[in-house]
Amino acid sequence: MKRFLAILLALAMVFALCACGNNNDDAKDPDVKDDGAADLSFATGGEQGTYYAFGTVLSQQVSEKTATKVTAVTSNGSQANVEDIDGNAVQLAFVQSDVMSYAYNGEKLFTDKVDSFSVVAALYLEQVQIVTLNPDIKTVADLKGKTVSIGAKGSGVYFNALDILGAYDLTEDDIKAEYLNFGDSTDSLKDGKIDAAFVVAGAPTPAVQDLSTGKQVYLVSLDADHVAKLIETSPYYKEYTIAKDVYNTPEDVTTVAVAAVVIARDDVSEAAVYNFVSSIFEDIDSIGHAKKAELDLDFAASITDVPYHPGAVKYFAEKDITVAAK
Repeated sequence: MKRFLAILLALAMVFALCACGNNNDDAKDPDVKDDGAADLSFATGGEQGTYYAFGTVLSQQVSEKTATKVTAVTSNGSQANVEDIDGNAVQLAFVQSDVMSYAYNGEKLFTDKVDSFSVVAALYLEQVQIVTLNPDIKTVADLKGKTVSIGAKGSGVYFNALDILGAYDLTEDDIKAEYLNFGDSTDSLKDGKIDAAFVVAGAPTPAVQDLSTGKQVYLVSLDADHVAKLIETSPYYKEYTIAKDVYNTPEDVTTVAVAAVVIARDDVSEAAVYNFVSSIFEDIDSIGHAKKAELDLDFAASITDVPYHPGAVKYFAEKDITVAAK
């Protein structure tokens, strides 16, 4: 009997070792693919901004078409999004291209270099919109002495506003500055508490659209010389024209724009980021948001000062597009 039990025990050990060996072989098998199954939080922006509206739609698209489940969450904008990425509070985020550069290089908004993220894709341009209800405010120079919202202090909008004012040889001290978000800015315009507001977001921006339904909205235009001066000192800006039918303004308006970029933590899997990019660009027509008209592969791969996530590198390589890899 003892001998019989010993034989059974030996056989059991052999079967266990075989099972372990098979499991290890499966784990190392190059044909076993990662499908990108993950639950990711996607930091966007305030509820009245384009980041949140578009980010919600993109999250639904990715979640419906792949094993990667993405949930869009509201946030305080680009700087907060970078900080939340760095702290692993979220895994994906929208950021302005200028704020992304500040973070990666440890400049302006960021005293220390933040490099725990990489680029997923540039999606569209965000226009610097100087919004007013006063038809007499026609140029940036006309803002002198006026009460102007320039975004939360230290925010991306704040630095965009300072850049624009600086191009016209104005400073923060030349205006009566208020530090409001998009929704509070448009509410304050409506209530006559401020004269103008800087809003940096994809046009049409919901908060400005809402304002334009009951009021005649005007956008302050930038002239060619000052646009050139601004781009020379801050090359991440691009000239942009906002058509008059966007907010029913009296005429088209010239301004500048920065790119709206999706970034990911470096430790998000290659497969998950690949799923994010591919599900968007392989089926643009099914995206239920007007911003889909601006999606373009070449623009998506146009970031040069911050490297791309391996999942994005893989997708763009399939399209014969080379991007800088981390």
